[in-house]
Amino acid sequence: MRVLIGKHCGFCFGVERAVERAKSLKGERNFVLGELIHNEKVNDELRRNGLKTVYDVNDSELKSGDTLLIRTHGEKKSTFDIAAKKGLNVIDCTCPFVKEIQKIVYKHYNDGNKILIVGNAEHPEIKGINGWCDDSAYIVSSQNDLPQFNGDKICVVVQTTYSEEKFDEIIKNFNRQSVKTVDIFKTICYTTTKRQKETFAISKLCDAVLVLGGANSNNTQELFDICKMNCEAVYKVSDSACFEYEKVKKLKRVGVVLGASTPIEQLREVISNMEKITEENVTTEVVESEEVKAPATEAVPETDVVNEVPAQEDNVSKSEMEKAFEGIKKSRDFKVGQVVNAKISSATDSGLTLSMNNAKKDFELPKDEILGDYDKAAYADKIGQDIRVMVVAKNPIKFSERAMEKVFKEEAEIEEIKNGKLFDAIITATNKGGLTGKFGSYEVFVPASQVRMGFVKDLEKYVGKTMTLKAEKVESRGSRRQIVGSRRVILEAEKQERDAIRAQREAEFFANIQEGDVVLGTPVRFAAFGAFIDVNGFDCLAHISDLSWTGCKDCSEVLEIGKQYEFKILKIDAENKRVSVGYKQLQPKPWDTVLERYHIGDVVKGKVVRIVAFGAFVEVEKGIDGLVHVSQISNQWLENPVTALEVGQEVEAKILDIIPEREKMTLSIKALLPEEPKPAKEENEKSGKGKRKAKEDNEEEFELREWKDDKSSGVSIADLLNNK
Repeated sequence: MRVLIGKHCGFCFGVERAVERAKSLKGERNFVLGELIHNEKVNDELRRNGLKTVYDVNDSELKSGDTLLIRTHGEKKSTFDIAAKKGLNVIDCTCPFVKEIQKIVYKHYNDGNKILIVGNAEHPEIKGINGWCDDSAYIVSSQNDLPQFNGDKICVVVQTTYSEEKFDEIIKNFNRQSVKTVDIFKTICYTTTKRQKETFAISKLCDAVLVLGGANSNNTQELFDICKMNCEAVYKVSDSACFEYEKVKKLKRVGVVLGASTPIEQLREVISNMEKITEENVTTEVVESEEVKAPATEAVPETDVVNEVPAQEDNVSKSEMEKAFEGIKKSRDFKVGQVVNAKISSATDSGLTLSMNNAKKDFELPKDEILGDYDKAAYADKIGQDIRVMVVAKNPIKFSERAMEKVFKEEAEIEEIKNGKLFDAIITATNKGGLTGKFGSYEVFVPASQVRMGFVKDLEKYVGKTMTLKAEKVESRGSRRQIVGSRRVILEAEKQERDAIRAQREAEFFANIQEGDVVLGTPVRFAAFGAFIDVNGFDCLAHISDLSWTGCKDCSEVLEIGKQYEFKILKIDAENKRVSVGYKQLQPKPWDTVLERYHIGDVVKGKVVRIVAFGAFVEVEKGIDGLVHVSQISNQWLENPVTALEVGQEVEAKILDIIPEREKMTLSIKALLPEEPKPAKEENEKSGKGKRKAKEDNEEEFELREWKDDKSSGVSIADLLNNK
């Protein structure tokens, strides 16, 4: 598929200037009077940047000190008067061509002329122009609308985006009327003329034409009408993402035409979408009509003044537009912001004189616009050498080398970016392919697959944010200045670097530790099964059972996040990169220090934790349990301890014996009870039986406490089995 585009597509210079000015506004109290341009995408972007829209200068939201931006279409004179009274800071972005029409109308109206405006009466440009003659102008859009003028002085102007062919037809009919004097100003913007003639040529060559522009754009509608003259398949596209590209998928030649308010990015989106759906390669060709001429403004020649008025020089004035843009004609190859090469012709006290190819005269470069301190003698030695300067103004043309400082800086940055240097770009919008942004004068595109590692579902969340990128591709040919960037390659490189550092640290870590080593570690996070301990940058696990000799339900009972402790390395699994550490192994067991806290004869308080047939165990402290034998519970004989005690009961007892190495403490509750008197006879009768019973109990207790499975036992399990 071949895609044909016009040479003069994209923003016209007036629109571009207004958009850039709007984007540069800072603060919260910035307003634009009406939609800045007829392009919803651009307007939406400006709204996201904080630019508010009002539709009347008398809007109550506008306060003294607020900034009010006047759009390219211009406004009535009364609008500026009201804004001044309200104390508004007005930024006038009226297109210079529209501004010139306003001046023509204002001058001729005050000179007693009637004003005739050719154009769309509802278009904001026409409404604004009419406001410079007290809204008294006659407005026509076709030859059928022409009023009758008899003996009046008439001034005729035309909307900047009006069809040249239609205007010529209206003027042809107008010349049949009887008027005293007529001044006709063909104020159609020269870029509009170029677009229209290129559009005409494209529409004759193509199977279908896509006209990109806002739904309310007058110049876009004019281009659409021109295309319909030569091509049946013409589509008006206000949103490139919504067009059904299947309609043009199998065509050989497709034209794409842009209105004056359509940014070049939308053309790139359309071409990108065509490349996705077509089965063939898409090639782009630029068409420039041979009929397109340099910009010019016209006054009707004397012979065109009708009603046979004598051909006198006073009857037809020279075009005001021609006067205003005389300087532009001489420098029509220059654009504000353009970088040009020149040669130093001479050095004077005031600065340098520069000569340029294809220029009819030399230009002055004031010394204040030269980089560094100006030295006349030093520059005299540089006569004939090249110098790069930027166009900073037109009419008259002005150049600056100082303005190039930013260009030089950007060029140096671009070279570094080409060589792999990372750069930051502000993401301004999204499209179906990914993210778009700006870096200086370069457009930035980040494909969706390069935003991060993995799929990105919502691209909108990145809009307005600054993203660090690495250039995958840099284009700087002619007007196409684009960087295709990737954030994913940065993240992948960072991950590889982290993995390499981690692997190196792990290797060093495992080479310098052994089981049994004592190391310093810091708890970094807790889990139900244990604590993760940072030891020299490596995560080790301290199982919850290895934190305390007395046990714990939560790691926070023993350790504190971020605090440093000593740990003992219990197990190393280098293959699986796992290390187990213990904290309790470096802490004393409760029985190791029991004699420091308790002594025989001490009275202690405790809680019954379990009851067995021969007595009850009382928890004196966590990890220390003492046994109260059934005979030491009460003064009276008990068949079972449960008749006197229950689990959870708080009791007081006296320490009878402590054997730390056997982890044994003998307690007596009875020792703290007052002795009960017993009858002598009963005591004598039962003395023999009591002694025998106590002896049996002591023997049973001894057997229970002393039995253990070791070599000193009389017979082993194996012997018993063999005997069978």
